[in-house]
Amino acid sequence: MRLNETESAELLAVSRSESMLNDSRRLAINRHNPLLVDGQVCPQRVVVFLTQYNEFLNHPVKELRPFIENDMKL
Repeated sequence: MRLNETESAELLAVSRSESMLNDSRRLAINRHNPLLVDGQVCPQRVVVFLTQYNEFLNHPVKELRPFIENDMKL
C-alpha cells in the first residue's frame, strides 16, 4: 500500500508533534516486563512462561506416512 502526498504529510506532522512524543515517553515509562521482579529476572516466572509456551507449541505429532513417489526429478 502506497501513501499519497496528503497522507505522507499528515504522518510527518503527527510524528513531529509534541503530544505524540509525550505519549511515546509515557508508554515507555509504563512498559511492563512480566519476567522482572524489582529489576531482577525471576527464575520462577521464567520457568512458568517457558512451560506455558511449550504447552502452546506442542501440537499433536502427526503420524508418519511413507513417502511414495514414482517420478522424482531434481
